[in-house]
Amino acid sequence: MLLHHRSWGSPDSQPGSDPVILLHGGGSDSSTWEGVGAALGEVWHVHAPDLRGHGKSEWPGEYTLELMRDDVLALMDELGLARASFVGHSMGGFVAYLLTLDHAERVSRLVLEETPPPVPLALPVPARPEGPLSYDFDVRPAIVKQLNAPDPEWWIRADEVTVPTLVISGGPASHLPHRTMYEFAARLPGGRLVTIPAGHRVHVAEPDRFLEAVVGFFED
Repeated sequence: MLLHHRSWGSPDSQPGSDPVILLHGGGSDSSTWEGVGAALGEVWHVHAPDLRGHGKSEWPGEYTLELMRDDVLALMDELGLARASFVGHSMGGFVAYLLTLDHAERVSRLVLEETPPPVPLALPVPARPEGPLSYDFDVRPAIVKQLNAPDPEWWIRADEVTVPTLVISGGPASHLPHRTMYEFAARLPGGRLVTIPAGHRVHVAEPDRFLEAVVGFFED
């Protein structure tokens, strides 16, 4: 499975530091990180893939969170990245979370922006928009189905995520319940919660505050 990706910075951006991988949400692609990636690229080497079924990556018709996790691991191997810090938005955050559960040695720090906690949430299945799309719409119902009925082990094993983790909530304007986001962060031994009241796409609506939180977390 080939993933298209874009990069900012260089391997020598900050000698001795791990690179950063940005994972987009459902129905989006790596272009959503353009401003954030460029800003982070001033310090770190940054990569942002189009996850399977999105953007310029392959649209194979088979979509699960686990397959996306495996695709990202394969991309890390292709790029020769032993470890990385991850920033994931929504679905991309869930992919990064699953990667951390089973491959913690590949993750140095984890940022989960408006990532659905691994508990049943009854998220609505979106209707297909009219016209051509930059992603395979079959991704959306497949992933929402998984998010609405997640493997119970994903919640039970949350205390195994010991890497430093920043959970970013979009506050009252988000469709994700803030209380559940708080409980999710509290279950992570290395977790902390930051609320930026900007709705679901914090990195788009409040990029400066988002970057301030992420950079401060990475440099802590």
